[in-house]
Amino acid sequence: MADFDNRIVRGATTVADTMDAGLRAHMLRVYNYMVGALALTGGVAYLVANTPALLNLFYHQVATANGVAIAPTILGYVVMFAPLALVFFLSFRIMQMSQAAAQATFWAYAAMVGASLASILIVYTGASVAMTFFVTAATFGSMSLWGYTTNRDLTGMGHFLMMGVWGLFIAMIANMFFKSPAIDFAVSALGVVIFTGLTAWDTQKIKNTYYQVGGDTAVAGKAAIMGALSLYLDFLNIFLFLLRFMGNRR
Repeated sequence: MADFDNRIVRGATTVADTMDAGLRAHMLRVYNYMVGALALTGGVAYLVANTPALLNLFYHQVATANGVAIAPTILGYVVMFAPLALVFFLSFRIMQMSQAAAQATFWAYAAMVGASLASILIVYTGASVAMTFFVTAATFGSMSLWGYTTNRDLTGMGHFLMMGVWGLFIAMIANMFFKSPAIDFAVSALGVVIFTGLTAWDTQKIKNTYYQVGGDTAVAGKAAIMGALSLYLDFLNIFLFLLRFMGNRR
């Protein structure tokens, strides 16, 4: 009887070890996708910002009361809003797509975001962009680690923060008309807080999703892409909101 009990314990331990190893591999795939997307975004942004022919496709100069500014061209508006459409497309259609098609959509999204963000390399100094990136990486890394290791259920916090995202969106739309520095400051500060918290929640959600899909390789592969997209958006938004505080304009 004791031998039988020991076999049960050893079997349960083996299953647990297999799940842990699978989870680590899954999280590594998620982070690889996310880092690859960030690298692609940064590379495209740098290429567009430093290639006059490409830059002129997406932006043109306009005269303002304070001098000369850059504004998006028609193609610039396309790459500005098309990523939003791709996010919704992936969210609603990924289970009907092949994994290769889902990956291609994900990389196309990251590339278009890079083209739309080329303007920040023109508006802000390279040193301040680099500093903001490293601060963002440290903030993101610490919160993602906490989300992965904590035993606290972050579901309630995540739902609250998602409502905060909608509040941010409404405030940003409203401030396009009011142009209030106070509202802009509040939006930037809240944006950093909200997306920092969402980093932990999304990390825990990715972890829990893996346990739900189990050994289904196809579903886990698509879940890794969606998980990487969530973390990519968290990182990108933390970076952009922090840049409002830390960025030095040229």
